[in-house]
Amino acid sequence: MTTADETLSTAGFASPIDDRYFEDYRVGATYEFGELPVTEAEIMEFARRYDPQDFHTDPAAAAAGPFGGLIASGWMTAGLMMRLFADHYLSRNASLASPGVDELRWTRPVRPGDRLSIRVTVVEARRSRSKPDRGLVRSTIEVINQAREPVMTMSAMNLLGCRNVGQS
Repeated sequence: MTTADETLSTAGFASPIDDRYFEDYRVGATYEFGELPVTEAEIMEFARRYDPQDFHTDPAAAAAGPFGGLIASGWMTAGLMMRLFADHYLSRNASLASPGVDELRWTRPVRPGDRLSIRVTVVEARRSRSKPDRGLVRSTIEVINQAREPVMTMSAMNLLGCRNVGQS
């Protein structure tokens, strides 16, 4: 897989990722991070291991198939999204866990040569009433290709530690 060193910076957050807490995630803020190139070899390697369908593993069969060529598994796309999300958006010191994701959709095929980035918008940030040392941040994530077309969308929830425990 592609390394995180090939991604852009996290411009826009007031705090660097190593000093980011719940309070730094502001509702309405949108951030873009990327990009990760997608190669034919990576598509086929991932698919052989985890999603062995011809349109992911066999370029000749894929050319005659419903997508007119080789495409990445949606699960590979989700993995690439997670790499960018973890490297640039999630706090390295305050991320506690995720209770899950909602509304995962693959909206366009990802093909060899595509370059993917993510656009993340904070849609909710609420401190826990039962555990005031943390808060829940809900984000909308769009994976976009080099043509600025969304190829995957989802809503993610993340629990993050608070910098200011006891304050709202």
